[in-house]
Amino acid sequence: MKAGFAKIDITPRVGVELCGFGPFIQRRSVGVRDRLWAKAAAFEQGGVTLVLVSCDLIGLSPSIVRRVREVVREATGLKPEAVMIHCTHTHSGPCAAEYHGWGEADPPYLETLPQRIAAACVAAVGKLQEAALAYAEVPCEGIGLNREYDSIGGPIEAVLGEDWRPTKPELTDTTCHVLTLRKPDGDLMGFLSYFGCHPVVCCHLTRYIHGDFVGVASNLIEAENPGSVGLFLQGAQGDVNTCWAHRPEKESLAALDVIAARYARAVRSGMAAAEPTDIDSVSSAQRMTRFSRRVPNLEVLRQMLDQDLALLRAPDASDEDPEVRMAAVRAIAIRERMAALGSGQPPDPPVELHGFRLGPISLLGAPLEIFQAIKNDVKDAAKSPVTLVMGITNGDIGYAPDRTAASRGGYAADVVPMIVGEFPFADIHAELVSELLGLEKGLR
Repeated sequence: MKAGFAKIDITPRVGVELCGFGPFIQRRSVGVRDRLWAKAAAFEQGGVTLVLVSCDLIGLSPSIVRRVREVVREATGLKPEAVMIHCTHTHSGPCAAEYHGWGEADPPYLETLPQRIAAACVAAVGKLQEAALAYAEVPCEGIGLNREYDSIGGPIEAVLGEDWRPTKPELTDTTCHVLTLRKPDGDLMGFLSYFGCHPVVCCHLTRYIHGDFVGVASNLIEAENPGSVGLFLQGAQGDVNTCWAHRPEKESLAALDVIAARYARAVRSGMAAAEPTDIDSVSSAQRMTRFSRRVPNLEVLRQMLDQDLALLRAPDASDEDPEVRMAAVRAIAIRERMAALGSGQPPDPPVELHGFRLGPISLLGAPLEIFQAIKNDVKDAAKSPVTLVMGITNGDIGYAPDRTAASRGGYAADVVPMIVGEFPFADIHAELVSELLGLEKGLR
């Protein structure tokens, strides 16, 4: 097998709005704590070449994904299915996805971004050379808690203590997966680490650009191994937050280094424990699918819009009120959906699921924030020796809540669809598990 690694700086200029955490909060950046990167790994075996790029961004729009693939194809001849574009989901970077109110996109940045991401992919292909892959799964604890089913946080002294654990660790990832690629002489070319947890150590009160704990940790290990490139692969983080989240800026920036150090220790442990893994072949597979949606009729949508307009047009309405700003998000989305239904557009747009196989390791990607229970069902039923379910891949269309959270309703099931301008899913748990398992079977 051959492998190649490269990275390109995708840091925006200071002053762009940061993405995430609330409607129209105008969280403009005031400085760069850590640079943002597009980090690419290319793999070649038996005449088949695949490229995986991980970007320090919250997500990407479909138009950016298409443009990146176009540029890579023009430069290398690789077809779209050979290029997987992933995001770490940091909430301390610019908006590059199609969200309503969750961070204003910066047009000059978006115009230059596809070329930069593609440049990392092309450079990785250009550096292909003989490589040996090793793999390990190692403990990774004291980082996340399930925000849907567990209690939140505690005082900073307790949360940042080395013995902190969530009350329900079984509802989080308690291990991370690490892949290393080395030259024949043993030098480290690059590494990939996989773990599922929202990068939200820094919150709506923080205004510095960085890749949150996953980016800080990856950059730290790169610095310890000069010349290497480290990709973080985001797993099922839809219902998992960091142990420290939504706190004041000063404490959050201090916690960032502590939690990043915890993750870096786990990755180092994985690099040391990684066992050589034979790669007999590499392959890719795509599935375009439509997930069923809960679609109100036009009359119900009009009633929903009227309720939000009443709030927005009330004599005492203030744009400082979060409820008023959230009503604006809903009004924008409802108008879009009404126009789409009126023009005959289907309510269930096609969604790309994308998989790579590296010998015994299957990477299954979806443009969703996937809940842990969905990932667990896929992992338990998959036949590949190692199956890694990756969210935020080739776009971002919102949450994939498990059936319990979906039946309960709330932010993930009902609010986020408005943010991304889509109708809520009807049965995403069962449908996504089935589709990802079909993708995994195709890879095998």
